Amino acid sequence: MIARPLPALAVAAAAALLLAGCGGDDDEQALGTTSTATTGTGTTTTGTTTTGLEGASTGAAVEKGTSEEVALLTHVRAARHDGFDRVVFEFRNVAPGYDVRYVEKPVQADGSGDEVPVQGDAVLLVRMEPALDADLTQETAPRTYLGPQRFSPDAAVVEELVRTGGFEAVLTWAVGLDEKRPFVVTRLESPPRVVIDIATG
Repeated sequence: MIARPLPALAVAAAAALLLAGCGGDDDEQALGTTSTATTGTGTTTTGTTTTGLEGASTGAAVEKGTSEEVALLTHVRAARHDGFDRVVFEFRNVAPGYDVRYVEKPVQADGSGDEVPVQGDAVLLVRMEPALDADLTQETAPRTYLGPQRFSPDAAVVEELVRTGGFEAVLTWAVGLDEKRPFVVTRLESPPRVVIDIATG
């Protein structure tokens, strides 16, 4: 019996199904409502919550890292979604611990203490540890994150993201917002990420 080649349409359909199962879908969902995410046990200083973002609050969210390995940042992105803006910090190897909270201006750079201007009326400071954006295990300490240190994304309430420090295995970024809003932080794997969903409604 001679095997006949599959029609091109069937091959394309099979390829599409395979790609659909290769991860990344959770980067598009409201993580506060999905059971596949491991949400940090944030310390809540107010009772403000938002429909659609389970556990969202304006209080601090703190979660210790599960590995002593220094997480190496590779990508930073932000985008608008239905009811929330999402900020994603993606890492090469592991996801670090985090401390995400609102801070008063002026924001100061780690190490130097220099003032760092940040657009927006509210600033969400993202402190990740142990984490860096350069691989200090190599002699030349190559950068692992090659993106901009400051940028304004296409988002609804996030006005600017600014790197404010990478010092002694502590990596910090400031998220400038139009106003103080409830948020929820989630740590994900495959690839390792720290994800912040910020209510827009």
